[in-house]
Amino acid sequence: MDDRKLRQFVIDELEFEPSIDAAHIGVTAEKGVITLTGHVSSYAQKVAALQAVRRLKGVRGVALEIEVRYPNDTHVSDDELAERVLNVLQWDAMIPKSAVKVVVQKGWVHLSGTLTWQFEKKAAEAVARNLTGVMGVTNAIVITPTIEASEIEQKIADALERHAQVEAKSITVKIEQGNIVQLEGKVGSWEDHDLIENAAWSVPGVRWVNDGLRVSS
Repeated sequence: MDDRKLRQFVIDELEFEPSIDAAHIGVTAEKGVITLTGHVSSYAQKVAALQAVRRLKGVRGVALEIEVRYPNDTHVSDDELAERVLNVLQWDAMIPKSAVKVVVQKGWVHLSGTLTWQFEKKAAEAVARNLTGVMGVTNAIVITPTIEASEIEQKIADALERHAQVEAKSITVKIEQGNIVQLEGKVGSWEDHDLIENAAWSVPGVRWVNDGLRVSS
């Protein structure tokens, strides 16, 4: 796909996605790499824009240069924002109580702590990024290992075999010291890429996933 057509696909997708106000987002395309510029009115919209672009066929990479600009009347102090994040985490049924620590500096939320599952870590990040006043999120939550490395490798391989759209034989999975997963291989789209990465993260005890997957256009 040529860059002109890909750029138009991205513009159309951003305008189609109801969670994004794309009026102030600029788009360029070069050799399958999309650059997003401009500004949006919340961090949640910035993340949604990235997700919308990554799911398109032909996109090989994304440079996210969008700024978050909240209206002046929605300014939230760091201590108030930290309290909001902690309160919402407390009420989220997917996240163990008091397991996540929160630090906020100039609107940027830093999450730390220890959890057992990746979906809990992702849920905590989703809670933070959807609040008004958040400029960005650093998710430093650690996943604790609960099973042996050999069992992790087999569970990931079995999960990939169950997904019809993934060519499992083209993907290499290695478990390194500390229950770190190394993924290698070529996939046909960012959707396949994310499916494989999520399969790796879905195994209990995976502490990190090194993404060596290549997306072919």
